[in-house]
Amino acid sequence: MRITLVGSRHFGATTLNMLRQHGVDIVRVVVADADDRLAAAARAAGIEVTVQADPKRVAASEIAEGTDLVVTAHSHARVSKGALAAAKLGGIGYHPSLLPRHRGIAAVEWTIREGDPIAGGTVYHLADRMDAGAIAAQEWVFVKKGETARELWERALAPLGQKLLGEVIDYAKTHNALPAKPQDEQFATNAPRLPE
Repeated sequence: MRITLVGSRHFGATTLNMLRQHGVDIVRVVVADADDRLAAAARAAGIEVTVQADPKRVAASEIAEGTDLVVTAHSHARVSKGALAAAKLGGIGYHPSLLPRHRGIAAVEWTIREGDPIAGGTVYHLADRMDAGAIAAQEWVFVKKGETARELWERALAPLGQKLLGEVIDYAKTHNALPAKPQDEQFATNAPRLPE
């Protein structure tokens, strides 16, 4: 299984390490910033790093040749149709909500703002519409009373993302396919960036 990893920051770096433990070949890491923590971790592991020409978009040319699957981890860039087509199985990402609830950049913040008693994580197929692709894996967690978005992310949602991505990767390695369950649009809500 040959993977191009697109991402950033701590979650991107921990995803890189998790993927290496799952016995896949990470053929390239794509980042928006050459000095990012994920880029540094990839270079230290001897993995090729490509910096996106456009930080908001991943182009087909930025996906390594022979990629089976694109995995995104803390990437805010749209993966183009051409980039997805360059990978045999397309692409998956992790979103820290129970999709289709809280689609958008501030999902964890909206979970707290809305007072949701449960939160969760979803590994989903990358698609034209942001956070709207079919669900490959999903699991829920309780939200502690008084917990901040950062505390919920660090305690439960980031580790859940690693677990779910690992499970989907293992499934893909075994079946040469990805699980897919369409999202129910009637339950979709948006989680745009909140004013600071």
